[in-house]
Order: sequence, then structure tokens, then C-alpha cells
Amino acid sequence: MTETRSPSSAGLAARGTTTGSAAWNPASWRSKPIVQVPDYPDADALAAVENRLASYPPLVFAGEARKLKKALAGVAAGEGFLLQGGDCAESFAEHHADNIRDFFRVFLQMAAVLTYAAAQPVVKVGRIAGQFAKPRSNPTETIDGVELPVYRGDIINDTAFTAASRIPDPQRLEMAYRQSAATLNLLRAFAQGGYANLENVHQWMLGFVKDSPQSHRYETLAERITETLNFMRACGIDSDTVPQLRSTDLYTSHEALLLGYEQALTRVDSTSGDWYATSGHMLWVGDRTRQADHAHIEFCRGVKNPLGLKCGPSLEPDNLLRLIDLLNPENEPGRLTLIARFGAEKVEEHLPKLIRAVRREGKVVVWSSDPMHGNTISLNGYKTRPFDRILREVEAFFSIHRAEGTHAGGIHIEMTGRNVTECTGGARAISADNLSDRYHTHCDPRLNAEQALELAFLLAENLKRERELKAAGARPVAAVAV
Repeated sequence: MTETRSPSSAGLAARGTTTGSAAWNPASWRSKPIVQVPDYPDADALAAVENRLASYPPLVFAGEARKLKKALAGVAAGEGFLLQGGDCAESFAEHHADNIRDFFRVFLQMAAVLTYAAAQPVVKVGRIAGQFAKPRSNPTETIDGVELPVYRGDIINDTAFTAASRIPDPQRLEMAYRQSAATLNLLRAFAQGGYANLENVHQWMLGFVKDSPQSHRYETLAERITETLNFMRACGIDSDTVPQLRSTDLYTSHEALLLGYEQALTRVDSTSGDWYATSGHMLWVGDRTRQADHAHIEFCRGVKNPLGLKCGPSLEPDNLLRLIDLLNPENEPGRLTLIARFGAEKVEEHLPKLIRAVRREGKVVVWSSDPMHGNTISLNGYKTRPFDRILREVEAFFSIHRAEGTHAGGIHIEMTGRNVTECTGGARAISADNLSDRYHTHCDPRLNAEQALELAFLLAENLKRERELKAAGARPVAAVAV
């Protein structure tokens, strides 16, 4: 069970606006019930930190969020694919330039595989530079008879199992802000400074993946890309004349869980007069916090960023339609991504009825698959995710959309560029006995770089099949006819 309580009015005040059916301002969520939030023992210290954050520069800008929304509108229309992934929960201790670079390299590889197969734009959105807080199934945990508050992410408390470490500490909000700023700085340098140049496509391979089957498949693809670039160069087209060949757009996203932090970084855009959450380009509402009359939906409905909504087995079509009306009352293309997280055994039971309801009501959405969260099991005392179940849910996601005549628009995964052993299976057949070798996650198990690349090739096969169907005249419609 999770706790539900109404937050205090401590924190920031803001002038109101009208969004949807009721007045909204960045603090209006404070009058609503809320779940999955920590109980800070010192409200004054928390308010002081939030007020300092409100004076800090934005992490992202409204124009960037609008650009992402436009790209996602193309995905909703069946003219692109959303690649969203990154850490389960970012860590202060693992904030290293090498870790950020290796994540970026794997993400570029995945995007190259998908772009080549789909012959369409791939919108790249990382779970990074803000993904610090985690919802939990229970507010406490017990080890050897000792019960303590659960770890909720580095932005809130510490993993160490001591009473002092588990006390929510508001100073961690500022630490998370500074880490996010540093991460964004490096990501922008990688994306725009030449590292993402397609001429470097052979250099993105990580060392520990080089002797894997995925390496050979990727190198074959990279060779084709290089041949294409050579042909284009002979025609006078190269990275000097076409900037898109030497840079890329990478956006950031995280779950909007810690609303005091989100409110502090919510600003009015000077060009439009609209409110934007400047903590990240895209925010999502989790499966545990999507109650229509609660605080998380209240906050998210008022900001103009692209939004995601996790859709789990307990979500019925009528409730989904109500949430869509709250989060996207103007039915704006690119505004809302529905992230399906059912599990391999349940996706065929639940997803079709949601798709049919959304299409019947003419709602414009991006459909994305989260094949991670519904496939978590325990083995040898470790949380893990069998890779074969992840692949089965992805395959089912695509086959259901083909049957319904809609566009399978994206993937949402927890992954890392590190050589971890957290998810079983894959080309190297990680077993239950291997989990302890390099199990580094503080929360949920992540795909390693090799497994992520293997998943990309599976996605590529499905995207190529969809492209061939369109070419043959059996074009699947978008998530809704616009």
C-alpha cells in the first residue's frame, strides 16, 4: 500500500492561468491528494530549498520542448518513431562523464539501426538529467527484522540501510539540479559538437560489445551507412553542407514525481506566455500516480511540455479517456504519449481495448511500449527482467497495432551503456547465476548495451515490415485519423 496525504501549502505561490476546465497555477496541485511523495521532517528547510531552486536558471527551454512536441506530432501521424530510454534512477555516485558518453553512444547506435530500417525520423528522448525519484510499492522495507523508510531515489534519500540515510533530505534537490545541469551540458556538447556525426558511425561501438553477434550486425549496417555517405559526398552533399549529418537532437525526460521540485522549475515562457516545466523537455505520469483527481495529474495538465502517461493493467478505457481529456483537452498532436506497460502475459488482453477506445473518440496520441516494468521477477534474491519476455511484449505490441491498423510509435526502456548483468537472457545468455557478477542498479534492472542493441534490431525488423506494408498499399493509419 502507498500513503495518500494532502501536502502543506509551504512552497511557492504563482499567478493563476486557465487551463482546461478549471483555473490552474504551478501551485494548484498542493490542494489535491497526493501519493508517492516523501514526508520531509522539516517543512521550512524544504520550502527554503524550493525557493532557491525557483531563482536558478532553467535546465531546458520552452522552444526546445515545442520542437520535441512537433517531432512527436509526426510520430503520432505515423511518420516517425520514438526512442525513449535511460537509467532506472540516476545516481549521484555514478555521475561520470564516461557513463554519460557510453549511454549516448548506445543510444546513437540504436537510433541508427531504427532510422535505417524505418526510413523515417527517430525522435531520441533520454531518461536522463532529471530521472532521480522513484515510485515504490511500499513506503517501508524490512531487513533482518529492521523496518525503515524505503529508498526513493537519490533526490530524496540514500540507499544505505540506516535510519539517518533514509530521512528525506531537501538539500538533495539542489544536488539533483546541479547534476542535471552538468549532464545536459555534456549531452549538448556530444549532440552538437561533432560526436554524433554520422561519419563516426563505426566509432560508437563499446569495447565489451565488439565480440558479440550484435557487433557484427551493427558493423554491417554501419558499412552500408558509410557507403551511402561516400555516394552523397561524391554528389557534393556532406556534413559541411548538411548540418543534420553532423549533429542530432537529444531530448531529456523524467517522471514528474517530486512536484515541489517541478513547481520550482516551472516558468512562464516569454514568447508565448505559457507555463513550461524547465526541469526536462518531456515529463510523464506513472502508473501509480495517474489518479484523475490527484496532484500529479493536476500539475501536469497545466504545463505545455510534451507529456507521457503510463498505462498499466488496471487502467480501463473510460478512465484513460478521462485522463486524455485532462492532459490534452485541445487534442494537440505530439502533446501526449501513451506508454503501455502490461507485461508479456497481459498485453494482448489489455492493449487492444485501449487502442480501440482512443481511436473511436478521435484522440491524437503516440503509442509507445514499455516492455520493462510488467516483466520484473525475482531470481536468487535479485530483481531481474528476462530478455525473452521483453522481446515477447515488444512483438505483441507491434502485432496488435498491425491488427488494429494503428501505428506502433515508440519504445520506452530502462538501459545503460555499462556492462551490467541485471536482465537475464540476450545473446550472451545471462543466467540467474550471473546476476551477482555486475548487478549495479539501485532500483530496477536495466538492459546492458548489448541487450539494448539486440532489442533495436528486433524493433528494426518490425519497422521495416511496417514500411513494406505501406509501400504495398496496406498503409496502417496513424493512432487516429487527423
